Amino acid sequence: MPDDAFARRVSKVGALADPVRRALYRFVAEQPGAVSRDQAASGVDVPRHTAKFHLDKLVEEGLLVTEFRRLTGRSGPGAGRPAKLYRRSRKEVAVTLPVRRYDLAGRVLADAVERSLAGTPMQEALDACAADAARAMVEEVAPSGEGSDAVREVLDRLGYEPREGSEGDMVLRNCPYARLAASHVDLVCGVNETFVRGVADEVGCTAGVRRRGDGPAPTGCCVTVTEQT
Repeated sequence: MPDDAFARRVSKVGALADPVRRALYRFVAEQPGAVSRDQAASGVDVPRHTAKFHLDKLVEEGLLVTEFRRLTGRSGPGAGRPAKLYRRSRKEVAVTLPVRRYDLAGRVLADAVERSLAGTPMQEALDACAADAARAMVEEVAPSGEGSDAVREVLDRLGYEPREGSEGDMVLRNCPYARLAASHVDLVCGVNETFVRGVADEVGCTAGVRRRGDGPAPTGCCVTVTEQT
């Protein structure tokens, strides 16, 4: 994982190391709706200014989001200013070492099952969904480089840990789907190969993509990005 990406994820989890901040996050998360600073401060028994500081830090880290609403229910002149309210973000935050992306694999497989139920042959559905996922990830990452550098940037962000191999190939030192791949080699490694090839195609990289026939390597991914073809 790139150092900056790792730092961002650890920072979000580290924000909950402070006991007051952790208590405020838990209080907000347990409420059925958004809460005000006063409500949060009262809920964990801390001064309002302390609650404000920690709540805003949680917003900065993406763990909480804010909205503004008048708590009186009135509108118009004399109704008062809208209050700043806090609620839990929908964003999920997790740190695993090495990186695992079962969410990505799950989306591809679920989308493929839906297409298959609609009448598309399963292998065709898997290939199409893996390619769609590759396109979406390239758009999300928006790599600054070109060719193989762009492929490396996207795969690095996803935790593949790309490194230059002894023969100049791009070796992927981590399998983001390790547990799934160990139990379902042909299925998961096949989807992975299509996904990585889709990333290369999306950024206009002419490098080849090949896969080990026996699943993930002992210290990495089943896929290698080869020299230009």
